[in-house]
Amino acid sequence: MVKYAIASLLALAGLSAAPGTQSFVGVISDDMCWSVGHARMRMGPTDAECAKACVAAHGAAYVLVVKTSVYTLSDEKAAERFAGQKVRVVGVLDTKTKTIGVKSIVAQK
Repeated sequence: MVKYAIASLLALAGLSAAPGTQSFVGVISDDMCWSVGHARMRMGPTDAECAKACVAAHGAAYVLVVKTSVYTLSDEKAAERFAGQKVRVVGVLDTKTKTIGVKSIVAQK
């Protein structure tokens, strides 16, 4: 009986975990400035303000930069709150489009 209860709990835990969910740690930037840095555009006094200005004024998109990889983020509003910051993004990666279907974003130290 105990074996069946444990097996049932494990099965339920497996079903509740989202398939393909991954964790990514990097910096929120925009797709115009990430490769050359914000100093060239300097659309604001900080990297965060520059990224926000590039998105608002030039139609750029927020991205997560992880070392040399860059990922588009599905949740622009959440990304905007963390512009210029190091974060942990949890979500599902679409490898074809390099887009993360964002489940959560939290600041990292």
